[in-house]
Amino acid sequence: MAEKYDAIVVGSGISGGWAAKELTERGLKVLLLERGRNVEHVKDYPTATTKTWEFPHRGRITNAMKERHPVQKRDYPYSEFAPDFWVDDLDCPYTEIKRFDWYRGFHVGGRSLMWGRQSYRWSPWDFESNKNDGHGADWPIRYEDLAKWYDYVETFAGISGSIEGLPQLPDGKFLPPMELNIVEKDVAARIKAKYEHRRMIIGRSANLTVEHNGRGSCQYRNLCSRGCPFGAYFSTQSATLPAAVATGNLTLRPFSIVTEVTYDKDKKRAKGVRVIDAETMESIEYEAKVVFMCASTLASTFILLNSVDSGSLPDGLGNTSGQLGRNLMDHHFRCGASGDVEGYEDKIAFGRRANGFYIPRYRNFFGDKREYLRGFGYQGGASREGWQREVAELSIGADLKNALQEPGKWTIGMTGFGEMLPYEDNRITLDKSKKDKWGQYVLAIDCEIKENEKKMRKDMINDAAEMLEAAGVKNIRTYDNGSYPGMAIHEMGTARMGNDPKTSVLNKWNQMHDVKNVFVTDGSCMTSASCQNPSLTYMALTARAAEYAVESLKKGDL
Repeated sequence: MAEKYDAIVVGSGISGGWAAKELTERGLKVLLLERGRNVEHVKDYPTATTKTWEFPHRGRITNAMKERHPVQKRDYPYSEFAPDFWVDDLDCPYTEIKRFDWYRGFHVGGRSLMWGRQSYRWSPWDFESNKNDGHGADWPIRYEDLAKWYDYVETFAGISGSIEGLPQLPDGKFLPPMELNIVEKDVAARIKAKYEHRRMIIGRSANLTVEHNGRGSCQYRNLCSRGCPFGAYFSTQSATLPAAVATGNLTLRPFSIVTEVTYDKDKKRAKGVRVIDAETMESIEYEAKVVFMCASTLASTFILLNSVDSGSLPDGLGNTSGQLGRNLMDHHFRCGASGDVEGYEDKIAFGRRANGFYIPRYRNFFGDKREYLRGFGYQGGASREGWQREVAELSIGADLKNALQEPGKWTIGMTGFGEMLPYEDNRITLDKSKKDKWGQYVLAIDCEIKENEKKMRKDMINDAAEMLEAAGVKNIRTYDNGSYPGMAIHEMGTARMGNDPKTSVLNKWNQMHDVKNVFVTDGSCMTSASCQNPSLTYMALTARAAEYAVESLKKGDL
């Protein structure tokens, strides 16, 4: 006999934590399922206060680590500093029809423990872009539908930021902002004086600058990726999970790999989910009145594609539109410019600010018209060079030691983050020729940036150099290190929202057109990508959908 709950939430990351909080606080008995291990706040951050020199390899990964992590090793997030937060690629393979860097971790809290914490609202223009330029399905909601929910999640999560009055980057309910350092302030002033619509502001970050809701403020250690014992950045562990547990309505089950959503074809409703116990390999079923899919963009869509109900759903659950798995997006980045800043030798920055500056999008806005669609923003920072500046010279002796007692010259750099359009042929499917450790089929990912993004990257590079030059920066160097989908860890799409059931998977409430008691509120629901970091929007969409689901249950509509 299957255990029954009012609601099942699949995944415990940013979206899943919010779903669990909102549904339990509204009185539902909720089962929160996580495929990985449990991670308890503070106790399970073993390297949070470890000094760099106390790591055997000073943070670098060993050959043995590389062998088990052929994907995770591709970029900086995976290191000796917190290796257990990242997936074992050999146990959990996937097929890259085209290169896709899938950085992920299996544990309670998901990537809410490892995220970059940049938290920006989307603008009214972002929700209208598909309709206005004709690329992609029109969003079924507008900024006005989400504004109060942005207020709501910002107030609970704690977002530090400055009030700027920019139409392309709406202000929010902010805690006091972190500060730009002296070089950034001067560069920001020169950019503002030179350009009508370009602004350099402090990043809006889910790092607390004051104590908030029982959580401590940021200590400016910039060790966030190891887990924060002060609770100073927003995560499931620090914020939403304690709130859900406090209700007495939550059951958390780790080591629970959801393989499919079970389906009642007579009622055209989901019955619940089927789970593999990751430790015992036992197959278990759970039932609920409503299911929230929050396992992350690719994982949620995998489960839905794998939900075939013995052949009665040949294309997966909720896929009569044929759009499930399509329109995969990410941000493209790793290009921009940097340079040297003269002067300020008597100034240093105190602490390790866990944030940087942000330049909001200005291209294809304010009457500007490019040969590509959409636009980009920049993230970056200014700092003084450290002791590493002399390593390349292999110097020795007293002169070297004396030189390194003083910080080096000031430098500044900025990296562009560009919007990727939704393309139907950027998609994921099931690869039935390969299985993972638990006997499941794996995902095949076929995704690439296209000509629109490649044209945009030229501006991302040239504009960065132009702004730095206008600000008096010297020895400007441009770069393009290449960007493959997945690298930004902002994957979105594959189960998009829309007004028309023939061209979308979800309606304006994140509710499946085909299966009314299934809601999808992680990144897979996104209809376009904007160029702002998406996590704050996932939070707002999840809270909004949870309210709607509970009210629909009360009315008997589900």
